[in-house]
Amino acid sequence: MAELPPVVARMWDREPTTRRGPRPRLDLATITTAAIKIADAEGLAAVSMGNVAARVGVAPMALYRYVGSKDELLTVMADSAVPPPPERGDLSWRAYLATWTRLNRDLLLSRPWLLDLRQSTPPMGPRRLLWLDRALDALSGTGLDDGQKFNAATVLTGYALTDATLTHALGAGGEEPAARAKGAAEYGEILAEVLDPATYPALSAMMRSGLLRESTGWTEDADFRFGLDLLLDGIEALIARPAR
Repeated sequence: MAELPPVVARMWDREPTTRRGPRPRLDLATITTAAIKIADAEGLAAVSMGNVAARVGVAPMALYRYVGSKDELLTVMADSAVPPPPERGDLSWRAYLATWTRLNRDLLLSRPWLLDLRQSTPPMGPRRLLWLDRALDALSGTGLDDGQKFNAATVLTGYALTDATLTHALGAGGEEPAARAKGAAEYGEILAEVLDPATYPALSAMMRSGLLRESTGWTEDADFRFGLDLLLDGIEALIARPAR
C-alpha cells in the first residue's frame, strides 16, 4: 500500500497517536477554521502561517506540528470549507445531479478563494470525496460502468468549476442582477472591439450583433442551465445507448 501523505493521514484521522507529553493546545480543525475565516474575510492571499498563528494565539512554528507547510494547510482548507452534499431522497439520477452540480457551483461563488484551490488540489479529504461518492451513487443502476460513472461525475465537477470561474471573473459573484448584466454587456463590447472578423468570423459576428448586450444569461442563470442540460442530455444518451 502507498504511504499516506501526512496531511491526508491527518484529514482522515489515520495518524498514530501517542499519550506521552502534555495534551496539545491546538488541533487541525481549529487551525483550519481560523484559516478559512481569514480567507472568507480577506481572500486567499491573506492566509499565511503567521496570520493563522496570530488568530489562534500561538507562534507560527507551533502550527508545523499539525501542518507541514502552507500548501498542506491549503489542501485541508479546500476540503474543510465544503458542506455536506445534498441528500438524494426520491430524486432521479438526473434531478439529483442537476442539484448537485448547481450547489457545487454556488459553493464556489460563495467562497471564490476556493476557485484557485480546486484547480490545484485534487479531492483527497473526506468532505470532497463524499460529494464524489454521492454523484457516483446517483448513477448506480443506470447501466453505466465504473469508468463512465466516474467520468460523468468529473465532467460535472469541471463544469461547475468553469462556470463559477467565468461568472466570478465577470463580476457576477454575489452581485445584483443589473450589475451582472452590465458585466456581460461590457465583456461583449470589448470582444466586439478587438476581434478581427477575418480571423474570428463566427465569434466576431456574434459579438457585433450584440449577443451579450441584452444578455440575461448571467442574470437569470440561463447560460448555466443550458450547459448543464447539455451535459445531462449526453449522460442520458449514454445510458440509453444499446451497446456500450
